[in-house]
Amino acid sequence: MSRNIIITGAAGNLGTAVVEKFKREGYHIIALVQPNKDEQVEEADDIYEVDVTDENAVAEFIKEYQLQYGELDALAMIVGGFAMGSISETSQDDFESMFKLNFFSAFHLVKGFLPIMKNQKKGTMLFVGARPALQLEDAVGKLAYAMSKKLIFDLAEIVGEETKETSIRSHIFVPSIIDTPQNRESMPDADYSKWVTPTDIAESMHFAVNTPALQNTTFKLYGEV
Repeated sequence: MSRNIIITGAAGNLGTAVVEKFKREGYHIIALVQPNKDEQVEEADDIYEVDVTDENAVAEFIKEYQLQYGELDALAMIVGGFAMGSISETSQDDFESMFKLNFFSAFHLVKGFLPIMKNQKKGTMLFVGARPALQLEDAVGKLAYAMSKKLIFDLAEIVGEETKETSIRSHIFVPSIIDTPQNRESMPDADYSKWVTPTDIAESMHFAVNTPALQNTTFKLYGEV
Protein backbone atom coordinates (compact mmCIF):
# COMPACT_ATOMS: atom_id res chain seq x y z
CA MET A 1 0.00 0.00 0.00
CA SER A 2 1.29 3.46 -0.89
CA ARG A 3 2.44 5.76 1.87
CA ASN A 4 1.09 9.16 0.89
CA ILE A 5 2.72 12.46 1.78
CA ILE A 6 1.53 15.92 0.75
CA ILE A 7 4.31 18.50 0.44
CA THR A 8 3.44 22.17 0.00
CA GLY A 9 5.98 24.54 -1.50
CA ALA A 10 7.34 21.47 -3.26
CA ALA A 11 9.18 23.42 -5.97
CA GLY A 12 11.21 25.52 -3.52
CA ASN A 13 14.67 24.79 -2.14
CA LEU A 14 13.45 23.01 0.99
CA GLY A 15 10.44 21.49 -0.71
CA THR A 16 12.60 19.92 -3.40
CA ALA A 17 14.86 18.31 -0.78
CA VAL A 18 11.85 16.94 1.12
CA VAL A 19 10.34 15.56 -2.09
CA GLU A 20 13.61 13.84 -3.03
CA LYS A 21 14.11 12.30 0.42
CA PHE A 22 10.62 10.87 0.79
CA LYS A 23 10.61 9.68 -2.82
CA ARG A 24 13.83 7.72 -2.19
CA GLU A 25 12.18 6.15 0.84
CA GLY A 26 9.25 4.86 -1.18
CA TYR A 27 6.54 7.42 -0.46
CA HIS A 28 3.90 8.50 -2.95
CA ILE A 29 4.55 12.22 -3.38
CA ILE A 30 1.64 14.62 -3.81
CA ALA A 31 3.27 17.98 -4.50
CA LEU A 32 1.45 21.29 -4.13
CA VAL A 33 2.79 24.22 -6.16
CA GLN A 34 1.73 27.80 -6.82
CA PRO A 35 -0.98 28.32 -9.42
CA ASN A 36 0.01 29.79 -12.78
CA LYS A 37 3.75 29.65 -12.03
CA ASP A 38 4.62 26.63 -14.17
CA GLU A 39 6.60 25.14 -11.28
CA GLN A 40 8.11 21.71 -11.91
CA VAL A 41 8.73 18.97 -9.34
CA GLU A 42 10.50 16.15 -11.16
CA GLU A 43 10.35 13.55 -8.39
CA ALA A 44 6.68 14.05 -7.57
CA ASP A 45 4.13 11.39 -8.41
CA ASP A 46 1.28 13.90 -8.66
CA ILE A 47 1.29 17.70 -8.80
CA TYR A 48 -1.56 20.04 -7.91
CA GLU A 49 -1.65 23.79 -8.33
CA VAL A 50 -3.18 25.06 -5.10
CA ASP A 51 -2.99 28.46 -3.42
CA VAL A 52 -2.62 27.17 0.12
CA THR A 53 -3.33 30.64 1.55
CA ASP A 54 -6.84 30.46 0.02
CA GLU A 55 -9.31 28.65 2.27
CA ASN A 56 -11.67 27.72 -0.56
CA ALA A 57 -8.90 26.46 -2.84
CA VAL A 58 -7.59 24.21 -0.06
CA ALA A 59 -11.09 22.90 0.68
CA GLU A 60 -11.53 21.95 -2.98
CA PHE A 61 -8.16 20.17 -3.02
CA ILE A 62 -9.06 18.21 0.12
CA LYS A 63 -12.27 16.98 -1.53
CA GLU A 64 -10.25 15.86 -4.55
CA TYR A 65 -7.65 14.21 -2.31
CA GLN A 66 -10.26 12.13 -0.50
CA LEU A 67 -11.65 10.91 -3.81
CA GLN A 68 -8.26 10.04 -5.28
CA TYR A 69 -6.18 8.80 -2.34
CA GLY A 70 -8.12 8.24 0.87
CA GLU A 71 -5.60 7.98 3.71
CA LEU A 72 -2.72 10.37 4.38
CA ASP A 73 0.49 9.38 6.15
CA ALA A 74 2.16 12.79 6.40
CA LEU A 75 1.55 16.45 5.62
CA ALA A 76 4.63 18.67 5.18
CA MET A 77 3.67 22.35 5.27
CA ILE A 78 6.66 24.14 3.83
CA VAL A 79 5.12 27.24 2.21
CA GLY A 80 6.26 30.42 3.94
CA GLY A 81 7.97 33.74 3.48
CA PHE A 82 10.23 36.26 5.17
CA ALA A 83 10.13 40.03 5.66
CA MET A 84 12.17 42.53 7.62
CA GLY A 85 10.60 45.29 9.72
CA SER A 86 10.96 46.82 13.16
CA ILE A 87 7.98 47.85 15.31
CA SER A 88 7.98 51.36 13.87
CA GLU A 89 8.35 50.10 10.32
CA THR A 90 5.62 47.42 10.43
CA SER A 91 2.10 48.10 9.22
CA GLN A 92 -1.14 46.16 9.54
CA ASP A 93 -0.73 45.18 5.89
CA ASP A 94 2.69 43.73 6.73
CA PHE A 95 1.16 41.61 9.48
CA GLU A 96 -1.66 40.43 7.26
CA SER A 97 0.78 39.48 4.50
CA MET A 98 3.01 37.47 6.83
CA PHE A 99 0.10 35.85 8.65
CA LYS A 100 -1.42 34.80 5.32
CA LEU A 101 1.83 33.35 4.01
CA ASN A 102 3.21 31.75 7.17
CA PHE A 103 0.15 30.88 9.25
CA PHE A 104 -2.88 30.45 7.03
CA SER A 105 -0.86 28.43 4.50
CA ALA A 106 -0.64 25.78 7.22
CA PHE A 107 -3.89 26.37 9.09
CA HIS A 108 -6.19 25.72 6.11
CA LEU A 109 -4.51 22.35 5.53
CA VAL A 110 -4.56 21.41 9.21
CA LYS A 111 -8.24 22.30 9.43
CA GLY A 112 -9.06 20.13 6.44
CA PHE A 113 -6.81 17.14 7.04
CA LEU A 114 -7.04 16.82 10.82
CA PRO A 115 -10.51 15.20 10.63
CA ILE A 116 -9.15 12.75 8.06
CA MET A 117 -6.24 11.83 10.32
CA LYS A 118 -8.60 11.52 13.28
CA ASN A 119 -10.80 9.16 11.30
CA GLN A 120 -7.83 6.97 10.33
CA LYS A 121 -6.36 7.39 13.86
CA LYS A 122 -2.87 8.11 12.56
CA GLY A 123 -0.77 10.57 10.57
CA THR A 124 2.03 13.08 11.01
CA MET A 125 1.90 16.84 10.56
CA LEU A 126 5.19 18.57 9.79
CA PHE A 127 5.40 22.32 10.45
CA VAL A 128 8.22 24.75 9.69
CA GLY A 129 8.94 27.31 12.40
CA ALA A 130 11.64 29.95 12.73
CA ARG A 131 14.19 30.75 15.40
CA PRO A 132 13.01 34.38 15.85
CA ALA A 133 9.69 32.97 17.06
CA LEU A 134 11.52 31.11 19.85
CA GLN A 135 14.30 33.59 20.66
CA LEU A 136 12.86 37.08 20.85
CA GLU A 137 16.25 38.74 20.57
CA ASP A 138 16.31 37.36 17.02
CA ALA A 139 12.86 38.84 16.35
CA VAL A 140 14.09 42.42 16.54
CA GLY A 141 13.77 43.89 13.06
CA LYS A 142 11.61 40.95 11.91
CA LEU A 143 8.41 41.66 13.83
CA ALA A 144 5.64 40.45 11.50
CA TYR A 145 7.66 37.44 10.39
CA ALA A 146 8.46 36.35 13.94
CA MET A 147 4.90 36.78 15.18
CA SER A 148 3.41 34.91 12.24
CA LYS A 149 5.78 32.02 12.87
CA LYS A 150 4.95 32.09 16.59
CA LEU A 151 1.40 31.19 15.61
CA ILE A 152 2.76 28.08 13.91
CA PHE A 153 4.28 26.90 17.19
CA ASP A 154 0.97 27.47 18.96
CA LEU A 155 -0.96 25.66 16.22
CA ALA A 156 1.36 22.66 16.32
CA GLU A 157 1.05 22.46 20.09
CA ILE A 158 -2.74 22.71 20.00
CA VAL A 159 -2.89 19.95 17.37
CA GLY A 160 -0.75 17.85 19.70
CA GLU A 161 -3.11 18.46 22.61
CA GLU A 162 -6.19 17.72 20.54
CA THR A 163 -4.79 14.42 19.30
CA LYS A 164 -2.81 13.20 22.31
CA GLU A 165 -4.96 10.09 22.75
CA THR A 166 -4.27 9.01 19.16
CA SER A 167 -1.32 8.05 16.95
CA ILE A 168 -1.42 11.45 15.24
CA ARG A 169 1.80 13.37 15.73
CA SER A 170 2.66 17.02 15.26
CA HIS A 171 6.31 18.03 14.79
CA ILE A 172 7.86 21.42 14.15
CA PHE A 173 11.21 22.07 12.48
CA VAL A 174 13.08 25.24 13.36
CA PRO A 175 15.95 26.18 11.05
CA SER A 176 18.30 29.08 11.51
CA ILE A 177 19.72 30.22 8.16
CA ILE A 178 19.08 27.65 5.44
CA ASP A 179 21.83 27.19 2.87
CA THR A 180 20.03 28.26 -0.32
CA PRO A 181 21.26 30.13 -3.40
CA GLN A 182 19.13 33.10 -2.41
CA ASN A 183 20.62 33.30 1.09
CA ARG A 184 24.15 32.96 -0.26
CA GLU A 185 23.48 35.81 -2.66
CA SER A 186 22.10 38.05 0.08
CA MET A 187 24.96 37.24 2.49
CA PRO A 188 28.02 36.75 0.27
CA ASP A 189 30.53 37.11 3.12
CA ALA A 190 28.95 34.51 5.40
CA ASP A 191 30.41 31.10 6.24
CA TYR A 192 27.94 28.83 4.43
CA SER A 193 29.43 25.72 6.03
CA LYS A 194 27.77 26.70 9.31
CA TRP A 195 24.29 26.89 7.86
CA VAL A 196 21.73 24.10 7.96
CA THR A 197 21.04 22.55 4.55
CA PRO A 198 17.66 21.65 3.04
CA THR A 199 18.85 18.04 3.01
CA ASP A 200 19.46 18.16 6.78
CA ILE A 201 15.89 19.33 7.35
CA ALA A 202 14.47 16.74 4.95
CA GLU A 203 16.35 13.96 6.77
CA SER A 204 14.96 15.19 10.09
CA MET A 205 11.42 15.22 8.72
CA HIS A 206 11.73 11.67 7.45
CA PHE A 207 13.16 10.55 10.79
CA ALA A 208 10.27 12.18 12.64
CA VAL A 209 7.61 10.59 10.44
CA ASN A 210 9.15 7.15 10.88
CA THR A 211 9.88 7.27 14.61
CA PRO A 212 6.63 6.62 16.49
CA ALA A 213 8.32 7.20 19.84
CA LEU A 214 8.63 10.89 19.00
CA GLN A 215 5.52 12.73 20.12
CA ASN A 216 5.01 16.38 19.19
CA THR A 217 8.69 17.27 19.00
CA THR A 218 10.45 20.55 18.24
CA PHE A 219 13.58 20.06 16.13
CA LYS A 220 16.05 22.94 16.47
CA LEU A 221 18.14 22.81 13.32
CA TYR A 222 20.49 25.72 13.86
CA GLY A 223 23.70 24.42 12.34
CA GLU A 224 26.56 26.41 13.86
CA VAL A 225 24.92 29.82 13.56
